[in-house]
Amino acid sequence: MSDRPRPLPLLGTTRHGSRDAMTCLYRCANACDHPVPNTSDNPYFGDLVHAEVSRRGVVRAGAVGAMVLGFTGTLPDTRAAASAAANAPARPPATPTGGKGIGTGALTFKPIPPNTLDTFVVPNGYDHAVLIRWGDPVVPGAPAFDLRRQTAAAQARQFGYNNDFVGVLPLDKGGKRALLVVNHEYTNEELMFPGFTSQEALTVEQVKVAMAAHGMSVVEIERVAGTGQWRVAGSGRRPYNRRVDALSSTFELTGPVAGSSLVKTAADPKGRRVVGTLNNCAGGVTPWGTVLSGEENFDQYFVGGDAAPEADKARLARYGITTTARYRSGSRRWERVADRFDLAKHPNEANRHGWIVEIDPYDPESRPRKHTALGRFKHEGANVIVARSGHVVVYMGDDERFDYLYKFVSDKKFMTGDSWVARRHNLTLLESGTLYVAQLGQTSAAEVDGSGTLPSDGAFNGGGRWIKLVSGHRSYVDGMSAAEVLTFTRLAGDKVGATKMDRPEDVEPSLHTGKVYVALTNNTNRGVGSNPKPDEANPRTANRHGQILELVEDRTDHTAETFTWSLPIVCGDPADPSTYFAGYDKTRVSPISCPDNVAFDATGNLWISTDGNALGSNDGLFATATEGPERGHLKQFLTVPRGAETCGPFVTGDNRSLFVAVQHPGEITGATVDNPASTWPDGDYAKPGVVVTWRLDGGPVGS
Repeated sequence: MSDRPRPLPLLGTTRHGSRDAMTCLYRCANACDHPVPNTSDNPYFGDLVHAEVSRRGVVRAGAVGAMVLGFTGTLPDTRAAASAAANAPARPPATPTGGKGIGTGALTFKPIPPNTLDTFVVPNGYDHAVLIRWGDPVVPGAPAFDLRRQTAAAQARQFGYNNDFVGVLPLDKGGKRALLVVNHEYTNEELMFPGFTSQEALTVEQVKVAMAAHGMSVVEIERVAGTGQWRVAGSGRRPYNRRVDALSSTFELTGPVAGSSLVKTAADPKGRRVVGTLNNCAGGVTPWGTVLSGEENFDQYFVGGDAAPEADKARLARYGITTTARYRSGSRRWERVADRFDLAKHPNEANRHGWIVEIDPYDPESRPRKHTALGRFKHEGANVIVARSGHVVVYMGDDERFDYLYKFVSDKKFMTGDSWVARRHNLTLLESGTLYVAQLGQTSAAEVDGSGTLPSDGAFNGGGRWIKLVSGHRSYVDGMSAAEVLTFTRLAGDKVGATKMDRPEDVEPSLHTGKVYVALTNNTNRGVGSNPKPDEANPRTANRHGQILELVEDRTDHTAETFTWSLPIVCGDPADPSTYFAGYDKTRVSPISCPDNVAFDATGNLWISTDGNALGSNDGLFATATEGPERGHLKQFLTVPRGAETCGPFVTGDNRSLFVAVQHPGEITGATVDNPASTWPDGDYAKPGVVVTWRLDGGPVGS
């Protein structure tokens, strides 16, 4: 019998929204079939009403983020990687790729209709191409992919499975060459190995292949003939190309937890080196030219929680790790390859995962780092903005039902310029600082009945505050040391009364307005049974479609400890009275369900990708203005193939290229490699891949 049981017929084939049960099994090990990890009783702190925050001006310091995102400004000093890659090509300062591509900001494309086609659909006037797919060579000299003769050694040099976050960083001043950085979140062995029957039946080598298919890829790409299209660079030295994985890559711990007894193991008695990164979901690009990656559903990789020390079991359970049985539903059984995944033998190993990883794409020999100062939870991703004071602020969501929203403020200040001194300094910014968790207040709590009906003041809104958890080595949580707060951050949030949210996933600040946008994907447990009731920030019972939260820091200061918030978008079918689109005419709005990742283009439009569309059509990518008369006019830009999720997205700074990751195409119960539910992208069997989209006339995407 398989140790990864199929869903019972009684449950049907869907869990979250329209997400197939197969995806629930492999991505998060059926998290929704397990008890909600957050059993705390955290009330709101009252109907807090803040004065209206001024909407004037732009957070000027935050604009430095465009240096990397937009192929504008400067690149890191070439000495940053000199010691690691003596033969690396020079990286002169980048120059703008031309104002022609940026556009006016008006979203003029004709929205595409919802569909269930097994293809990638874009608007008229646009084209797209698959940039890279599972198994394609990454490291020069990597063997060609052979589905029936996969090896871990080959996969460690090839593009990994189930690509999620996408970042693109410039390599030259003309915007012709760049580095593509991609996360590989999880594997689905049923769709990877012909003849799959169960996890237990996999050979040890196949398990190693799956481990090597996790992690991240860095790939050099080049622009095609001055257009918005890109392709993988197929010749030359390509010294930056690399893979990091869950099998053998080593990561360095930084911050207050590094060296703590909480992360020491027999293999790492100093508690400073971790093998592998797990379930890397979304991420972010920093103003100093590195990439952040969030370790999310790491709990599913561990076994033996029942034999862990009794003192550890409550902490393990809070992170979704089963403590009443050796194996949980959906266990991957990696302990057959590496016993570090057996908590009965190595109870601290789980504490070494669930962090924000930082990788330097410009230094191929550098060791990626796990930053403990940013806290440990199921990180969707991390996005950075530079505050007016010069401190960097990182916004993060914990992607679990009824978990929390966080931010980190660095101790040190961002150093401008492209010198080696500045970059060396900026590479330390995430090693020390203050971690906060959000507590939201309501203005109309008594009027929220779970139906999604707007309160009498015409908005779901309120005030809030950031509760300080830890600063450096000082804890602000009673009964917990700083190392404990950062290692068991969920428990710290429970203690201080943080607000339970509907799966806070991607959190991204706008470099144009300074406002922060949070994708709250869904929560079908909201208000059901003994679970927390609806509230003004999470206003619907059995929330299937999710919402977008807009957060405005007081005085437009990202280091502030108070804020106001509102819900500009409450997702679903516009014909459903429980939906809301910033007051825009809903007859002109595209239906949207289950927002997952968010991003901004160079003119400030918000792009939203979806995961688990509960309206019966394929997932896709949507765009809307966040200011002005078109605010709330949400339009669908693309759809991904059958069974897939839309990840990314990433828009280049000249607005001429849009990248998305097509994750888990054909991931539908009953599908196999030999009997696929999708044949995207090559017409044989489903392969996750990254797609670039561009306008045929060379103009800005969306405009």
